[in-house]
Amino acid sequence: MGMNRMKGKGMSRKVATVLTFVIALSVFASGCGGSLYKPDVSAYKDGIYTGKSSEDDKGAYGEVTITIAGGKVTDCSFVTWKQDGIIKDENYGKVNGEITNREYYEKAQLSVDAMEQYARRFAESGYLSEVDAVSGATISYDQFLEAAQDALEQ
Repeated sequence: MGMNRMKGKGMSRKVATVLTFVIALSVFASGCGGSLYKPDVSAYKDGIYTGKSSEDDKGAYGEVTITIAGGKVTDCSFVTWKQDGIIKDENYGKVNGEITNREYYEKAQLSVDAMEQYARRFAESGYLSEVDAVSGATISYDQFLEAAQDALEQ
């Protein structure tokens, strides 16, 4: 009987620890969603804002251009550049202009399509928190958020 009580207390402690962690994580996550991903663009002067992300592990980076007019995001574009300075576009994933690895090319083009989706969604909603990551293009997503935040901090 003494062993069962010990197991019960140990289990209760584990459950309490896990619940505390989950609650702390929820508070942290909801706090991050506030000012970081919901900038009040109505406070910005009309103009064009540009920002750049940091480089990923391959040296690629993203650049965002945001146009604000009348207190709203009216346009947004996002491009990413390879380390060698070549833009990631319809040729991204090709080797010497040819598709030599179909799977690699399709994954690369998924990223290019996602870049357009991220910019379009932000222009439509005006909130970074309304831009969802595209599965398979999360590096581009992170670069978009970072570059957009950089632009809005100017």
